[in-house]
Amino acid sequence: MIYSVSGKLTEKEENLAVIECAGVGYACRTTQTTLSKIGEIGEDVKLYTFLSVREDAMELFGFAEKSELNCFKMLLTVSGIGAKAGLSILSEMTPNQFALLVSSGDSSALTKVKGIGKKSAERIVVDLKDKLAKNNPVLQTAVILPAHSKDNLSEALGALLVLGYRQEEVMPVLLKQPETTSPEELIKLALMEMGKH
Repeated sequence: MIYSVSGKLTEKEENLAVIECAGVGYACRTTQTTLSKIGEIGEDVKLYTFLSVREDAMELFGFAEKSELNCFKMLLTVSGIGAKAGLSILSEMTPNQFALLVSSGDSSALTKVKGIGKKSAERIVVDLKDKLAKNNPVLQTAVILPAHSKDNLSEALGALLVLGYRQEEVMPVLLKQPETTSPEELIKLALMEMGKH
């Protein structure tokens, strides 16, 4: 219903950003990741939104990037995972980091997020593993790689994404290296290359 809100950031507190649009302040529940990206009070910002309507409440959720919004909506499809848990997860990791954890079946890493227990973490992995593999281009990278280099390249890419690099910046560097290069060497070479820029 409300695709996005654009306007001045008038308030910013933990998990909340208020965006004033044409004299109306929209309270958007959000992640710490989005709060760190949108700038300071008084600046113009745009958030992609999701409107949650329940019997007892209407809440607007806002995200700096569409990938974060899409990941949040996907998390809400998991039985027992609500908006609060979704925001907690995405405050601790990027959508790509989350996708890599789920695709590798690493439910224990999710239990480190406040409010996510062992059963919830396992349910997230079971429910979303196939969906994420289908919808996330990062996880499909292996499909376009030569068979004998898939594991090394995928492992190096995963590690670099966890370090906060974007796929678009690391893939050209990784693909230039010989196919037999170990994951550790690929990571080292990529870090050296990107350190030059």
